[in-house]
Amino acid sequence: MNDSAKPDAISVIVIVKNEAHDIRDCLASVHGWVDEIVVLDSGSTDGTQAICREFGATVVETDWPGFGPQKQRALDTARGPWILSLDADERVSPALRDEILASVKANGADLFRVPRQSNYCGKWIRHSGWSPDYVTRLFRRDVARFSNDLVHERVIAAPEARVGTLAQALIHYSFRDFSEVLGKIDSYSTYGATQGAARGKRGGLRKALLHGFWSFVRSWIIQRGFLDGKMGFVLAISNAEGTYYRYLKLMLLETQQSGAAKARDAAPESR
Repeated sequence: MNDSAKPDAISVIVIVKNEAHDIRDCLASVHGWVDEIVVLDSGSTDGTQAICREFGATVVETDWPGFGPQKQRALDTARGPWILSLDADERVSPALRDEILASVKANGADLFRVPRQSNYCGKWIRHSGWSPDYVTRLFRRDVARFSNDLVHERVIAAPEARVGTLAQALIHYSFRDFSEVLGKIDSYSTYGATQGAARGKRGGLRKALLHGFWSFVRSWIIQRGFLDGKMGFVLAISNAEGTYYRYLKLMLLETQQSGAAKARDAAPESR
């Protein structure tokens, strides 16, 4: 880091695993104008770490505790007073770069919501709840932390934090193809079910059907996904699938836990 004492110094944090297809463009979009790049890698085998080091990143190898805890680790590793949190599939445009630099110098807010423009399998989504998709990615490290959520983590700000909103969009290449969509539906629904079970939520076939249907209706009709054409319909279906499988997996977790409890109760006492 050039000068950790600078009040407007920016540290970029990224968490990765096997992101060689994305990470170069991500880091190239911030290289040269931020003060530090911190990457937490949870077992990449595709050359991701080598690419990160090309950009002078501090690479920390670690295990995988979930999205929220991993991003908090990255935040704890960074040294700058300002944090810009990115995913490997995101890019900072020159216009957003200029707005970020001006905003941290102005000191008018402690954290900023950033609109995100997302690409879904080659299609820029303008509706479907994805645009404008405001995410908190730029903040002072002393006023915010990440939630402990395994998936869909949040930035939690101190009550006194001043919140601003940027105008320029963060570019997000969310899914390259349908194989990636299916993979994320599987992994994210598993995380969601595990997290839900820990919080006492209940699953079930009826809930899976109802919540899945509502997810489709919200995305396709209420959030006007129909204006995104056939890919808006596909996105609504994938949203519904993710919700459906989350509640089914939660149901199976409950069944497994109940079976394990019955087995323990039926086991003879040791003498």
